[in-house]
Amino acid sequence: MSKTLLSDLFLSLNILVLEKVDIGLFRVTAQPPNWLRRFCSQELKFGMNMLIPQEEFTFLENFLFDAEDFWSSNSIGKLSSGIWSQKNLIGYEEQLEAYTLCVHESKILLIELAEDKFKYKQHLIQAGREQQLNYQQLLKDNQRKEVLINCIIHDIAGQLNAINCCLALLEFENLTDKGKEHLEIARKQSTKQEMLIRNILDAFSAEVRSLESFIVDIDTSPDILMAIQEVIELFQATFALTNQQLQLAADVDITADWKVIGEQSRLDRVITNLMENAYRHSPEDSTVTIGLQADAKYILFTIDDEGEGVPPEMVDNLFQKFSQGQNRSGRGGIGLYFCRMTIERWGGSIGYSPRQEGGSRFWFRLPKAGGLGV
Repeated sequence: MSKTLLSDLFLSLNILVLEKVDIGLFRVTAQPPNWLRRFCSQELKFGMNMLIPQEEFTFLENFLFDAEDFWSSNSIGKLSSGIWSQKNLIGYEEQLEAYTLCVHESKILLIELAEDKFKYKQHLIQAGREQQLNYQQLLKDNQRKEVLINCIIHDIAGQLNAINCCLALLEFENLTDKGKEHLEIARKQSTKQEMLIRNILDAFSAEVRSLESFIVDIDTSPDILMAIQEVIELFQATFALTNQQLQLAADVDITADWKVIGEQSRLDRVITNLMENAYRHSPEDSTVTIGLQADAKYILFTIDDEGEGVPPEMVDNLFQKFSQGQNRSGRGGIGLYFCRMTIERWGGSIGYSPRQEGGSRFWFRLPKAGGLGV
């Protein structure tokens, strides 16, 4: 490449090219860009010498100390001064940036206008500040909503407790068989209403907590096998009412370490929700099986039922808020949404897959408590 072509190239890039002649003295080695006239009182041309920093670019005084070390070490690459602001001859502030290079035996100093780069950097900083403010406002809004929903749930639950007390008192009355049957229906519906209220509260709380940071504490990491065993014990009587069997898969090693990243109480709720879902959609005289598998970093939880499965058109929206399939009324949509929000907050994943032999498999995967190196 000829010197003329190289000079024209730097001119088109709006870069001032200087070669060090002596300490503070530099030679213009390419055609100077037009912007240089806005800073220099004299017209500099190709081949002329100029003093730095005594003349036009006083900011470079400190940078040249670092540049001397860079040149002396014959370093590869380039050293940047960073963007600085400087007033031109008419007092207008502009942004500049300098670089030092070693080209064979020559010590090169490049100076360019950095207005576009400066504006882009300012844009990024401003965008970052706006996003932080929006995030903080979102947290505040969600906290206010959480207070509101808790107040609403508290009021509804209070009225429901009064209804339950009245139902309990009716047990001591001389009711007919038909009356007792109606009373039992009322009690069951009341219990379902309580669980629906709890799931609504859990789902909303999961949204709020998903925006907050989660601190991993290995010492308090829950044992997922113990959580499963406790929930199985809790549900055994419920499953027995419809001759359903609830069991832990035979291949689960009960002596292994099954601790996962998460919080005990919320992990219990996730497992409970998935177990309630399996119970509601399983026929009588069927079996629900819970399995655990582990690899180097994750633990996989599965729960298999022998129900009708999920319609294909519902699978994609299964874990969305208030999603429920055809003939699947109730709180399933809320519960599964809560499960997704909670599991993803802990760095895991959750999903559904149909079983070849019929029925559904719901699963989630969580990081092992000892697998993160913390």
